[in-house]
Order: sequence, then structure tokens, then C-alpha cells
Amino acid sequence: MVDRVSLYDTTLRDGAQTEGVSFSPEDKLDVLVRLDSFGIDFVEGGFPSSNPKDKAFFKAAQKIELTNAKLVPFGSTRKASVRAGQDHTMRSLIESETDYVCVFGKTWDLHAERALGISLHENLEVIEDSVSFLASKGRRVIFDAEHFFDGWKANHDYAMEALAVAERAGAEYLVLCDTNGGRLPTEVAKAVREVRRSCKAQVGVHAHNDAELAVANSLAAVEAGASMVQGTINGLGERCGNANLCSIIPALMLKMGRRTSVRDLSALTATASFVGEVANILLDQRLPYVGKSAFAHKGGVHVSAVLKDPRTYEHIPPESVGNSRRILVSELAGTSNILAKAKELGIEEERDQGRSILEKLKEMESKGYQFEAAEASFELLVRRLRGENFEPFKLEGFRIFVDASGDLMRSEASVKVVDPNGLVEHTASDGNGPVNALDKALRKALERFYPEIKHIRLIDYKVRVIDAKEATAAVVRVLIRSTDGVMTWTTVGVSENIIEASLLALIDSLEYKLLKSLNGKGK
Repeated sequence: MVDRVSLYDTTLRDGAQTEGVSFSPEDKLDVLVRLDSFGIDFVEGGFPSSNPKDKAFFKAAQKIELTNAKLVPFGSTRKASVRAGQDHTMRSLIESETDYVCVFGKTWDLHAERALGISLHENLEVIEDSVSFLASKGRRVIFDAEHFFDGWKANHDYAMEALAVAERAGAEYLVLCDTNGGRLPTEVAKAVREVRRSCKAQVGVHAHNDAELAVANSLAAVEAGASMVQGTINGLGERCGNANLCSIIPALMLKMGRRTSVRDLSALTATASFVGEVANILLDQRLPYVGKSAFAHKGGVHVSAVLKDPRTYEHIPPESVGNSRRILVSELAGTSNILAKAKELGIEEERDQGRSILEKLKEMESKGYQFEAAEASFELLVRRLRGENFEPFKLEGFRIFVDASGDLMRSEASVKVVDPNGLVEHTASDGNGPVNALDKALRKALERFYPEIKHIRLIDYKVRVIDAKEATAAVVRVLIRSTDGVMTWTTVGVSENIIEASLLALIDSLEYKLLKSLNGKGK
């Protein structure tokens, strides 16, 4: 059994091939530093011969002092028409001035003959010349055996010969790639075991997720003797993505008893979020281990059990990977959900009070409300039902005007608000739509009484039609996500009138901010 597994991150190369993702050189430097501090062994930085951005990144990265990670440039074997010493890709790998380089070559006869258009013998010469050239220049070579598992199945002897050639030429690692992402764990494990018996070089695995098996295939490879796993943070990658290191790392450490170089596994969730932010993509909340929903409990029976012993419905403690438990409230909730959620919000409730809150919640959700994604509105609801007299302002009335002139359509909203002392503020504001105008007018009026309102900005606005059969008369649910730069919160409003639903969510958002400000938790 391999006790220590090396982690090889290819987020900056394979992950950059994700549809809609593009890393600048500065982005790549930030991710490199973050992965180094997290404890990744190898960080594949990109393809320096393919574009100026990657070339600039490797030049800038030479000035960074890494404490753990080895930066690795990536490239293909040489072209069949030139020797390695004259090949542009080979030279760019050397010019990156790194200890390690990663070069991929064809190990599937189909690709050699069809994709490259060369003979199988010529392909072996290309592999040998490329690896030996890099090794002769003092580079430690990681050989990615592209399409290895497909080649191993189609022409077993040739795929194995390609590995043997790379090893004899000086490859330190032989990484077996499921490039099309279509192999099964049993096939991967069988192939890895054979390679381990036949080759002395270290064996790695590089899996794609086209069959939703990249993580399973990677773990199967480790069980069979692989000592390196390649993957990306959050499973980024072309098509369906690469093996997700955020699932592989905790599985290796917590479930398989393997050692890795990760220093603090509790930094995993923060690392996943950081990479998501830099890549400018929303993190899938259902991602295992690091997703927002990974340890979220909604069913009443589940919550009751988890409160007694988290092991009943959690496979690991959420804090071990830097995540946290969440108790959701909905029509499926039990009293335990309500009491646990109230306690989480700093509100102590008796069981009888919990039941009354639950009944009110079920009544409101039957009308279209949904509180599991709108925890700020839920807290306000609980406090109102408790009789807490918190009404920082009252909306006395509002009007909205829509002006259509030619191709342009503008909206104006006027509002009248009253503070607890009876002071009245009447103001108006323009907007690019009625909801935007109403939002701006309401905040403009309240800033006179509560200056902290100016820090709030709306960052997301979602409308959901509850019963589409009713067409334009349908009830709609509006979710509004707001931030003041310190905290972020979500509120909900429901009505047959989209303006009213939006207004209800807006008022909750403002009241929630003022509640937290008065409690010393806001800005």
C-alpha cells in the first residue's frame, strides 16, 4: 500500500479550459500562492508555448518563493517532423526554469495513427526523444500518458510499451490518464496494478469526469498503488470537468488513512471558495465536503437525530474540512428544526413556542414563501411572532411612474416613510425599472434616519413564478440578496403583484440590516 500520496493540481491549466473561465496572469499567481499555502505538492501552471499569458505567468512566478509546491509547466511531446532540441514546445518547457516539467504523449494507437497521422513506431520515437531531451537538461519529467486506459483496453501491448519507453527515457512519474472520462473504477484499478508490477517509476492518475466517475477512479487508482493524483479544485475542467481534489483530498486523509502534504484540512472549504471567486464562478452548493449544502439538514427526523448525535446523518464532522452545519426550515421541518435554527440565530425558544412558529411557517410556505434560502426573513418572522417590537420605520405609501419614450423606458418611484419618532421623509428616485427605482427611493429616504443604510447594495434578485398555470396572474416569490460589505443576507417576499413581492423583500432586507446594526453586528 502507498502510504503517502502526492497531490498534483491542474486548476490553472486543465481547469482554465472550463467553459466561461479565464485566468489572468495575476489570477494565476494568486491561486498559486494559495495552493502552496494549502499544501499542494505540484501546481501545473499552464502551457507556456501556447499563449503569451502563460509565458508571462511563468516569468513572474520565478520571483515567488514557494514553501511547499513545485510549479510545473505543461506541454506536448515534440512534433514528429523535428527533433526535440529544435521543437518550440520543448524549448518553452526548458525556458520556464522549473525543476519539474510535465509532458503528455499518445499511448492509444488510435490517436497516434489518426490524430497525429504517424506510425506507431514513430510515436514511440517521439515519446523517447522528448522525455530524454528534457531529462538531459536536468528536468524531472512527469509523463502524462494521454488516453492510457482507452489505449490499454484497445491495444494493451502498445500502451504498455509506450510507458516502458517513457520510463527508459527518464520519466520519474508515469501518469495514467482517463482523458475521455469513460472508464470504470474496476478497469482503472486493474490497469494501475499491472503498471505498478511492470514499471519502477512512480505511478499517477489523471481522471476526467464525463461518466461522473473521476473521483471514484482516482481513489481506485490509489487503492491499486498510484502515488500521485492529478485533479482540480472544485472539479473545474473541460466538458464535465476533472477529478475534484476537494473530494479526493478528504477521502484520502479521512477515509483511506493516506498521508498528504496538506497542512490544515480545515482550510479546504475556504480554498474552494477562493478559487471559485478568482475563477468568477458560483460554487455549486451541493459539492461534497465544501458545498453550502454538504451539511445542511432539512427533514425534521434528520435534524432531531443530528442534534442528539451528528454522526447519525453526517459522514464526517463539517468543521474538519472548514465547513459548517446548517439547519434548514421549511414545510418539511419539525419542531427540532425551529428550535435549532432559533438557537443558531441567538434566540432561545421553548418547545411550545417552536410549535407555534412551525405552524405559522407552514402556513406561509403554503402561500409561496420559502425560508430555507432566506434566513434573514426567517429571523425577522421569529422575532415578530415573539412579540419583539422592532419597527425601525413604516412605509406610509409609494407611487411608481413608468415613462416610455421611443426605445427608452425609465421608472420613477416616490415613497413616504416615517421613523419611530413620527418624523416623515418623502422622496423620489429614478431607476432602470420599477423595482430598482423603488429600492433607490426607499434607501434614499431612510438614509436621513439611518446613515448606515448607504452601505447596503443589492447583489442578487430572483423571481420565481409559483403557479405558472395562472400566467400573468400567478403568485411570484422574490428573493433578494444584499450586502453591506461585511455581512450578506437574503430576504423573501410573496405576492400576486411582483412590485409588492419585491417591496416586501426589500423592507425585510433593510429591517434586517438595522436590527443587526442595533445589536452591534452590522457595519
